[in-house]
Amino acid sequence: MLQTMEISLTPFDAARIVLDHVQSSGMTVECVGQHATATDAGHQSALLIFEKYYMRTSSRASLTVLFENLAGPSKVVFRGSGGGEGALFRFDWGASADFAATVVDALQPYATA
Repeated sequence: MLQTMEISLTPFDAARIVLDHVQSSGMTVECVGQHATATDAGHQSALLIFEKYYMRTSSRASLTVLFENLAGPSKVVFRGSGGGEGALFRFDWGASADFAATVVDALQPYATA
């Protein structure tokens, strides 16, 4: 499920906090992609993509996080995916939700709505 948070930080500051939180949490996570854009008007957007291997499911889960303030207050949109087993049934066992919860953990002090 796609989740959204409104935050009091700039997108770049929020991206740094999430990146630091995920990498310092002791999880074996790799940041497999990142991109940032800023305009002269002060608008920012940043994208982070993480990947983690979950032993309990014998598979990888991904976490995609988009930070932006293009149309008002800063927002974070994120989704965990993968983390399941089986090619046909796509059982998740909660790995992607656990992974996505790291964004909430990192940014909860800055949530505005």
